[in-house]
Amino acid sequence: QLQAYGGGLVQTGGSLRLSCVASGRTFTSYTLAWFRQAPGKDRDFIAHINWRGDSTSYADSVKGRFTISRDNAKNTVYLQMNSLKPEDTAVYYCAAGLVHAVQYVTSAPSYDYWGQGTQVTVSS
Repeated sequence: QLQAYGGGLVQTGGSLRLSCVASGRTFTSYTLAWFRQAPGKDRDFIAHINWRGDSTSYADSVKGRFTISRDNAKNTVYLQMNSLKPEDTAVYYCAAGLVHAVQYVTSAPSYDYWGQGTQVTVSS
């Protein structure tokens, strides 16, 4: 029900824009988020956006470089990634959940729906 795309291979300092389209149901009332998982590591929170699109948060590692946004009319969430670094290399996942407390937005178990992941590789 969530389809992520837009990943690829990019050089250090480059940019990518990930998209995640929801189908089969409407996610306009859901909190949307991006996580990433590098080989051999845990799935880490990257960014979240609330259902209205007026509240966001970011992991310290991407703050100032990544921007999350959503278009409820298109049932889509985006992740604009700028100034990419080799350590950003990972599989990126979008997620949707009815997260009612802001302290839980960074926690993967708070999200009920997940996209299949899209690979982002940043070469040095």
